[in-house]
Amino acid sequence: MRAWFYQHRKALAHALSRLVGQPIGTVLSALVVGIALALPAGGFVLVDNVGSLARGVTGSPEISLYLSLEATDDDVKDIEARLRDNKELSGFQFVARDAALKQLADNGLADVLDGLPGNPLPHAFIITPANEDPALFETLKARFSAWPMVEHVQLDAAWVQRLHALLALAELCVSLLAILLACALVIITFNTIRLQILTQRAEIEVTRLLGATDQFIRRPFYWLGCLQGLLGGVVAWGVVSGGVALLRPPAEELAAAYGAVFALNGPTTDQVALLLLIAVFLGWLGTALSVRQHLRAAE
Repeated sequence: MRAWFYQHRKALAHALSRLVGQPIGTVLSALVVGIALALPAGGFVLVDNVGSLARGVTGSPEISLYLSLEATDDDVKDIEARLRDNKELSGFQFVARDAALKQLADNGLADVLDGLPGNPLPHAFIITPANEDPALFETLKARFSAWPMVEHVQLDAAWVQRLHALLALAELCVSLLAILLACALVIITFNTIRLQILTQRAEIEVTRLLGATDQFIRRPFYWLGCLQGLLGGVVAWGVVSGGVALLRPPAEELAAAYGAVFALNGPTTDQVALLLLIAVFLGWLGTALSVRQHLRAAE
């Protein structure tokens, strides 16, 4: 095990020396990889923020539950207990029929309501589900409709379905872009390592004559590809974070114009870690394909 770590440490040092020895090429490669990774990474961050902004502007979707006009106080308490025990809800508000009637009167309909023989409005509950999944809204609607003394259940989920559809389409487009750029990065790494192999052909042949194994020869190239991917991932992180910092003030002004409080968020720690892992994997994959082909041809 100690020998394995020693060999990898030597291979890593060799790869680092090559990167440091070619500063211009290293910087250019990192910029190419970083910009290519920043496009889909920034796209995913933008989609997440647009979803948060839309929800902040339009408010949380709700379910309106209307009771029968014959519902008694005991029926109201029974419905309230059922809602309180439901773990799929984040909250609810009871609107008494008298309070609803008063609200309508305060909104300028007092003359109309005075001509009515009684209060035509039912007791109601305004319910906020725990998440905005349209399927959850449909499930809750079916469940609430089966409760006793529930006359009507109204969903405020049409805009949620449209929002989910738009965000899903945006995520699909960004995912397709990410796949295309990932393929491009593998090809770029493939050609970069190919050039490295060609420039070290004589050194590789001498090393083989001295008895070096294929794993010993390939190991520095693997580290070189991974380090190039890692540097590209760091550049992508910087590009996305810088773009978020530039867009944050105008985004906050736009949200304020709609009466919403919104802060444009950059990539989270988990997202940055995933970005760096993907960058390293793409660098390794391009290197593995290139090394397998060109070292075999050099035999």
